[in-house]
Amino acid sequence: MVESSTGSAPVQSDEAGSQPGLRKVITTAQLWSIAVGMVISGEYFGWNYGWAVAGTIGFLVATLLVTIMYLAFIFSYTELTTSIPDAGGPFTYAKRAFGSTAAFIAGFATLVDFLMSPPAIAAALGAYANFLNPSLPVLGVAIATYVVFITINILGIKESANFSMIVTVLAVVELLVFMALVAPAYETKNLVAHNESFGVGGVFAALPFAVWFYLAIEGVAMVAEEVKNPKKTIPRGYLLSIGTLVFLALGTMLLTAGAGDWRLLSKIDYPLPETLAMVLGRNSPWSKVFASLGLFGLIASFHCNTIGYSRQIFALARSGYLPGFLSTVNRRFQTPHWALIGGGMIGVIALLSGTTGDIIILSALGAVVMYISSMVCLFQLRRKEPNLERPFIAPFYPYVPAIALILSGVCLVAIVYYNLWLSLIFAGLLVISLLLFRLVNPRLADTSPVR
Repeated sequence: MVESSTGSAPVQSDEAGSQPGLRKVITTAQLWSIAVGMVISGEYFGWNYGWAVAGTIGFLVATLLVTIMYLAFIFSYTELTTSIPDAGGPFTYAKRAFGSTAAFIAGFATLVDFLMSPPAIAAALGAYANFLNPSLPVLGVAIATYVVFITINILGIKESANFSMIVTVLAVVELLVFMALVAPAYETKNLVAHNESFGVGGVFAALPFAVWFYLAIEGVAMVAEEVKNPKKTIPRGYLLSIGTLVFLALGTMLLTAGAGDWRLLSKIDYPLPETLAMVLGRNSPWSKVFASLGLFGLIASFHCNTIGYSRQIFALARSGYLPGFLSTVNRRFQTPHWALIGGGMIGVIALLSGTTGDIIILSALGAVVMYISSMVCLFQLRRKEPNLERPFIAPFYPYVPAIALILSGVCLVAIVYYNLWLSLIFAGLLVISLLLFRLVNPRLADTSPVR
């Protein structure tokens, strides 16, 4: 047994000696590509379901609120990530601030966030592939995606990060090309049309779909142990990525809404190629070309979220919150292979059992619970550990973290109110998991906060 670098539960050793660690190889550019890659599929699909519940005006208001929340959150969260660069991310911050029960809740929420994102993305990948070639089954393509990208991630983090950079850059370029093609057709009258039912209720109902624009950017914390010079690299990577994503999210949404009748786009998994078909005509080669290239954005997010969920499972297992074998690191590739495979199996089950909209809402629910937990931990650690080394300081403390905390709370209330059944499923799974955790490992459940 060897102690983890964070003072959490010991890392398991194998028969050949001590457990191999994760490799510190990620640069600023690679970190930007992982952060943007985790999120960028949110610009390709999913957000458009917000139009169905709020119209374009209501969804624009929801998106602006969520954008403010994420800007405040990232400026605050970066303080935690650079101060405690651990693969557990929010789980580790909560354990250090409040103890094991709070850590379990934060870890559960983060797992839901990152385990539910990939099946939604895989479903969209299947839909895009079927749009290109109707003979390709949506579900078959989605499951094949898991097999291929779990294999790629097992081969090594450096190789995965390099692959992420390639597909993320291609996805960003493609969105810029999309905006250039659609911009000449933009008309404000299309953006504001058909919003007669605009109201506050619609804005609140649309919040989880606005969250989808940025959801998973917090996953950078999951690879913090694998970053070169985290004190400088993490702030640079986070700030560059959030700036990129705000521009792409607002640009894509506004131009798509103004290109034609947005109602035709509000309930499909491939709104961008459909927008090009509306603007340039069904026979335009750009529609098919874009759908083909559009796979890059979805691939980037699926690939990077696979990194995210595997590191969270690895960290929870390393600290004794999940079965120990899930923290095993492959000696040859130095990647947590059982965490990758186990999370993939859960994702396939979700893929088989739910709709894209429901999966997105569950993922958003896990995310906002984790955001609230992280901001509360930030305040607590400022109070408990004033001398903790903080390479990056949240600006205008306590106001910026407070804004992130309040808006995250608003999002949580809205998601629960408009999605009560899914919220009850989330809460029920959390309670059952916590009870099992306390029953199986009562000693760890009583552990006090890490000092």
